[in-house]
Amino acid sequence: MHPQKKQWLAINVLGGIAVLGSYAHGLITHPETRDLLWGNMPEPLQDVYGVTMWLATAGYLVFMYYVLFRVDAAKARVGQRFGFGVINACCAAVVIASALWMPLTFAYLDDSSRALWFLIRADLIVVGIGAVGLIVTLFNLSPRPSGRAGVVTTVALLLFALQTAFLDPFVWPAFFVN
Repeated sequence: MHPQKKQWLAINVLGGIAVLGSYAHGLITHPETRDLLWGNMPEPLQDVYGVTMWLATAGYLVFMYYVLFRVDAAKARVGQRFGFGVINACCAAVVIASALWMPLTFAYLDDSSRALWFLIRADLIVVGIGAVGLIVTLFNLSPRPSGRAGVVTTVALLLFALQTAFLDPFVWPAFFVN
């Protein structure tokens, strides 16, 4: 396996464990305030949000599958200038920032400081930038994703970006602040 693909795999496996671990830890250690994570979001919108979160997760997993089995790290080029490392950088931004969101949010619920609110917003924007970076990378990847796998991966990544680059940094904060 190419060294950059090994790095990508480590980023996603360790990052995935960190994200899921931070969520599990947060929900287990804050049972009295976990419902406050929704802020003032109406229940019907919470239901929609729940579906989009699962679609985003599935989208990222489809993208991971595509990268693992369809992208040759040695031959991959993004534009004419960059290599596979761009994918690693975007994925690292997504998983590191995603792992920080819940601890930051529970810290904010404990102490509603402006600094923590800024960090939460910045964190969500970093995830969104990473997601948009993955889309730009996919659109500029050479060799180009083609056929059904290319279409499915593109749609899957767009669903991921809808959640992480729009709903999370813009919709959720509008309802969270009370």
